[in-house]
Amino acid sequence: MAYIITRLCTDCVDMGCVEVCPVECIYELADEPTPERPNMLYIHPTECINCGACEPECPWQAIYEEEEMPAARAADVALNALCEERPSLFVIAKMGRDDQGRLVHKPAPAGDAVAKNKAKWGVGD
Repeated sequence: MAYIITRLCTDCVDMGCVEVCPVECIYELADEPTPERPNMLYIHPTECINCGACEPECPWQAIYEEEEMPAARAADVALNALCEERPSLFVIAKMGRDDQGRLVHKPAPAGDAVAKNKAKWGVGD
């Protein structure tokens, strides 16, 4: 079993999960997003060691253990598998750095923003 980043990450792309991943199995698109490949992060299904470090770091609550996936997000398992099936479309995600070399963290979203994002993608609490 691997962890899965769901479409709840679309256009949020926090990167906190990238910072804690011990095996660098989180990818981003190498090119422009498309409807089939949204602007989000992706977990490589066979590189993921199922450590779970990423899940609590996502302020958008977009990461699930595969067996815990909400039914509304089941298609996101295949979406994450794209980075294994079509590796030329992806690069290992890296957090940005400021001009002094420090990691750049995004501000955490407000609780109502997370709830609205979940509602947008059909995921309840």
